[in-house]
Amino acid sequence: MTPILHVEKLTITRDGTCILDALDWTVLPGEHWVILGSNGSGKTSLLSALTGYLTPSGGSVSLLGETFGESDWRKLRERVGIVSSSIRQKVPDWDPAELVIIGGKYAMLDYWGSVKKADKREALEMMERTECAHLAQREWGVLSQGERQRVLIARALMAKPSVLILDEPCAGLDPIARERFLDFLERLISQKDAPALLFVTHHVEEIIPPLTHALLLASGRVFASGEKDRVLTTKNLSAAFGAKVALRRASGRFTMTVGGK
Repeated sequence: MTPILHVEKLTITRDGTCILDALDWTVLPGEHWVILGSNGSGKTSLLSALTGYLTPSGGSVSLLGETFGESDWRKLRERVGIVSSSIRQKVPDWDPAELVIIGGKYAMLDYWGSVKKADKREALEMMERTECAHLAQREWGVLSQGERQRVLIARALMAKPSVLILDEPCAGLDPIARERFLDFLERLISQKDAPALLFVTHHVEEIIPPLTHALLLASGRVFASGEKDRVLTTKNLSAAFGAKVALRRASGRFTMTVGGK
């Protein structure tokens, strides 16, 4: 079985500081991963390396058997869809949602090219898939945070990626909006042709049942990796976060309290 993603001995050093230390990780078809870790654990650097924006000091990153640095980085980058706050902040307030989504096909923000009928049809398909077709003509500036996340996911899917990275997608959502978004995300990744999901978060409460595996980072190293139920334990999280915590699970969801109470 060809891995979707294969990271081997990935090392990133800057100004004498080791940010990622010989990280090994493999994502196989059918797996959806949560990437969990405290601030400074290496999550952001790992994402930058996965998308070809940060050159490793050592090791390799391969996507569907092709390796960054040996294949065309721009082409490989198209196979990875990413939704992050940095993208969200760069979208012009006056662009309608439909145009934001069409721009994803061409890796452009504030898309200025001619809009083809085929692009509009494809954008509508992605909006229906992400349950936001009713937002097509609404300007970015008037969309709620949850609506923007759905539009950006539709935008990322326009390139038909093999991997979809959601970098803290629930940041800024109130508790009700967060649960609605997570319910939507469950439906999305349960679709048979869904890309492999890499869900980056600080919060175990956001880990939804369809996420099958967990990568737990600490100080730039893999603290634990594998099936979610084996990795996400009170002992592992206490050690990785450097504090005593208590992890509980009910109805497929997690909660964590600090102090072991």
